[in-house]
Amino acid sequence: MILLISDLHLQEERPDITRAFLDLLATRARSAQALYILGDFFEAWIGDDAMTPYQVSICQALRALSDTGTQVFLMHGNRDFLIGQAFCKAAGVTLLADPSVVELGGEPVLLMHGDSLCTRDEGYMKLRRYLRNPLSLWILRHLPLRTRQKLARKLRSESRAQTRMKANEIVDVTPEEVPRVMQQHGVLTLVHGHTHRPAIHKLVVGNTPARRIVLGDWDRQGWALQVDEQGLQLAPFDFA
Repeated sequence: MILLISDLHLQEERPDITRAFLDLLATRARSAQALYILGDFFEAWIGDDAMTPYQVSICQALRALSDTGTQVFLMHGNRDFLIGQAFCKAAGVTLLADPSVVELGGEPVLLMHGDSLCTRDEGYMKLRRYLRNPLSLWILRHLPLRTRQKLARKLRSESRAQTRMKANEIVDVTPEEVPRVMQQHGVLTLVHGHTHRPAIHKLVVGNTPARRIVLGDWDRQGWALQVDEQGLQLAPFDFA
């Protein structure tokens, strides 16, 4: 069995989500071959050198799972793209490139966070290209801690305000971009998060039936994609 989750937006202000995640690590994930976390794991991350006690506790919980033999893979999201190798090493997780093709259920599957598919949001895409530039990342990681904290608050505030003002179709994936990216990577299944719109969409890629599986965000309930002998099953679950 393999589990895929995304968009937990872990933060101290949501102990219910934290409890649900820790419960997942202690139960279903223990019997999983691998756990994939496809971005926005944390609500915000300003650097491995700035871990709070809360974030350290999450790191330790991941390490405890990894030590049992479950492989854990973590992909950057738009909220936590500054997660680095120091955190990954301490947590016993492998940082996964966005996008990545992995084998799930006997077929190649494209894994993405999903924000790069929202190409109609031109302002965000421009900001994304700037922030993900290697030089920008180096500068961000070497800014004073207080400056990074201030910048993170500013970016989160602006993001919320702009998202409320944008039309729904702008903050969702661009329909034409999905088959293009899937064909580029030679896959018929794409799994991503980011949009907070869990669903399984049928589409056609190069005249062949295909599917796009959107993971749900953790808010009022949790979401996980389970891969086992029954196939790929996307389902919500209630917080304990």
